[in-house]
Amino acid sequence: MLLGFVILYLVISLGIGMVAATRVHNARDYIAAGRSLPLYIVMAMVFATWFGAETVLGIPATFMEKNLGSLISDPFGASLCLVLFGLFFAKKLYRMNLLTIGDFYRERYDRRVEVVTGVAIALSYLGWVSAQVTALGLVFNVLSDGQITQAQGILIGAAVVLMYTLYGGMWSVALTTFFQMIVIVLGLFYIAWLVAGLAGGVAPVIEHAAAHGKFHFWPDLNAVAMVAFVSGLLTMGFGSIPQQDVFQRANSSKNEDVAVWGTVAGGAAYFLFAAVPLFLAYSANLIDPGLAAKWLASDSQKLLPELVKGHLPLFAQVIFYGALLSVIMSTASGTLLAPSVTISENVLKGFVTRRKHLSDRKLLVMTRWVVAAFALLVTLYALWSLGEDMGIHQMVENAYKITLVVAFVPLVAGLYWARANTMGAYLAMSMGLATWLPLEFFAPEGDLPPQFAGFLMSTAGMLAGTLLFRSSPVHKQGKAV
Repeated sequence: MLLGFVILYLVISLGIGMVAATRVHNARDYIAAGRSLPLYIVMAMVFATWFGAETVLGIPATFMEKNLGSLISDPFGASLCLVLFGLFFAKKLYRMNLLTIGDFYRERYDRRVEVVTGVAIALSYLGWVSAQVTALGLVFNVLSDGQITQAQGILIGAAVVLMYTLYGGMWSVALTTFFQMIVIVLGLFYIAWLVAGLAGGVAPVIEHAAAHGKFHFWPDLNAVAMVAFVSGLLTMGFGSIPQQDVFQRANSSKNEDVAVWGTVAGGAAYFLFAAVPLFLAYSANLIDPGLAAKWLASDSQKLLPELVKGHLPLFAQVIFYGALLSVIMSTASGTLLAPSVTISENVLKGFVTRRKHLSDRKLLVMTRWVVAAFALLVTLYALWSLGEDMGIHQMVENAYKITLVVAFVPLVAGLYWARANTMGAYLAMSMGLATWLPLEFFAPEGDLPPQFAGFLMSTAGMLAGTLLFRSSPVHKQGKAV
């Protein structure tokens, strides 16, 4: 019966997505929803896109195994990213009337910078989207009592997300996300109220966590620990700023004020509401210590779903799994669309238009093909990750390393340093990559985190290229498309 309700929910989500698809008439509708979305929709999209599988399943699992300090990348770094983007990037980028974040690199620097950053941005989504479909596989596996394997669940979940993202684009993401945000907030608050009752209240859960050192946050006072801590914050706090999904939500706003405050409000809401899954998962220690010990020893990501399934009534289970599916699907759809748009607009389009003109309709068709191809790639990566025993939280953390070392410094310099030039961007990208990749492969657990070293060298490359080569910057404030 529970599985039947979940299937019904998936059908409703598909229906909303397909209705939204009727609003798509051209590529700009598909990619940016016609730049017409109000504040409450933008805020809902930002919140629901970032409040994903890692927030409900991955972050609580990491917290149960370690402590609050282990969450420095997410939700602390993730929330920092959204607030920084809203305050310092949204207005400037919105005024440029771009279609994608990759267009900025072409307008500010040149086509080569656009392609390299576009590929880096697209690759960064592989782990994030894969984490969402991996979580869908986990949900189907739990709901069916193992009758559906996690691999089969991944295939089912990827197919559902692909269907409504493929046709409706940003309009489908916007409308389904708004519906899903309502389910997420109301559903998880209701579940938290029930779980608090079973645990004896909120205070006993907090006191138990404090007594077991779960609220330890700051690193040890030594250089290695502090660098690792700062690196964890910057990987998502800075590395996720040059991302198409963040830009896309701000760029879909009806005006620049909505772009700014919708992003900031969404980030603040994400940070505050991320505490709810932590409370739910940790309550298992008081409600059913045996269950908590069992899943912490095998797969801590299943602890919260199993707690709900074993201790709450059917109606509450329906609400929880509806909210969980909303969490996953809202993130999966947005993060599937973002890299696909970047590949089609900033990588493939330039090669195609060298030979012939690419009409708006053909760009729309090409983007949809890329969505399907990227969905296939994500599914294969998620299936491979099962064999590698890679956690959902780790998959998301790893996603932003490449954008931190390749795309972040050219973006900041391009917006805030008038002298920044194309040679500086070349050196920033090449020195960042040349430092990060060897360390990532040969010394991933070194005293200096590979992505932090790459970020420092990227910054040095931008400074050296700009100061040593005095070519004037290519900065056009006109339309990118």
